[in-house]
Amino acid sequence: MKNFLLTGAIITLLWGCQSSSQSSQPVAIQEPAPTPAPLFPALTVQEKQHYHDAVEDMLRHTLYRSSFNGGIIVAKNGEIVYENYVGFHDLRQKDSLNADIPFQIASTSKTMTSAAVLKLVQEGKLSLNDSVNKFFPQFPYQGITVKMLLNHRSGLPNYLNYMEAGKWPRTQQASNNEVLATLINWHPPHAYQPDRHFNYCNTNYVLLALIVEKASGLSFPEYMKKNFFVPLGMTNTFVHTMNDSTITQSYQRNGAPWTLDFSDGPYGDKNVFSTPRDLLKWDQSLYAQSIIKQPLLDSAYTPYSNEKPGIHNYGLGWRMLLLPNKKKVIYHNGHWHGFNSAFARLPEENATIIILSNKYNTNVYTTAKKLYNLFGNYDGKQDDGEE
Repeated sequence: MKNFLLTGAIITLLWGCQSSSQSSQPVAIQEPAPTPAPLFPALTVQEKQHYHDAVEDMLRHTLYRSSFNGGIIVAKNGEIVYENYVGFHDLRQKDSLNADIPFQIASTSKTMTSAAVLKLVQEGKLSLNDSVNKFFPQFPYQGITVKMLLNHRSGLPNYLNYMEAGKWPRTQQASNNEVLATLINWHPPHAYQPDRHFNYCNTNYVLLALIVEKASGLSFPEYMKKNFFVPLGMTNTFVHTMNDSTITQSYQRNGAPWTLDFSDGPYGDKNVFSTPRDLLKWDQSLYAQSIIKQPLLDSAYTPYSNEKPGIHNYGLGWRMLLLPNKKKVIYHNGHWHGFNSAFARLPEENATIIILSNKYNTNVYTTAKKLYNLFGNYDGKQDDGEE
């Protein structure tokens, strides 16, 4: 087991250059972009060592005792204070994990799908109040807006349930368009009427990926690569499609490989593969407003489901933990087959906790929650495994 203490923030700058070997005209040389000012004060060596030791001690008494197989980054002020990779990429081949191996981040993908929608809103290409019927005229459910898809208040049925119970062959992976076709042709009943209740539903984000495609003219994987992954330097991040043959395998608790089924086809609700380092770049881009500006980010971090009091709520693609002491956690966990992901942001302390695993282990979630308290008083009830 190796621990890595990195002393600098991960910042990737993409510099363009221009050249022309055939032109006889002088070519202006583009000056390198100035290095951006740090977002947060630099940590001292002593501070970094303090956080490293505290995280290491916590993990030795929790996650590392539970057959953890995956990668971890904990950062403060954008600087990695703890990084470690434990176990194997392929449990059968026994090839060690490293920082460049991407994991399925499951429902943590929803934070990126939401950002894609918000970027299109920012550019005036769609509105949060647009009706879903604007994009899919044959859509049989009335009164549902883009915003209701984002905050899980659409009341739509979950394709994971009705397709498994219906006529869809379990071993035949479905595309996003095929999920849409089942909604139109099968018309399964609402779970709730629109905007009545919060009801976490993967169907919402399958449709949002299709709306991104309609509004942008690009496939969702292409849109995310062009507008997010490449500009942010997320070199090991991609949206998995059914045409991809090689991806990281996930495993059951006993080490048996998890078999794919019909639900592995759609993207938007899941199917982003990434690494802890790339997710930290994603996290820091949100603080820097690199792609999405603050007013829309604020709307994403606003709680929209207030039918009953509680510390849990949901924004636009983000879960929130709103504690009585006014502490706030902005996060999104994920669970898909043998993949577990925890991605938590503590905005008051500028701290980030990222844990990815490809061997089923619910201790990923409980450990992430315990790590909050290394940065402040975050005691409060949270459901384990909440996606």
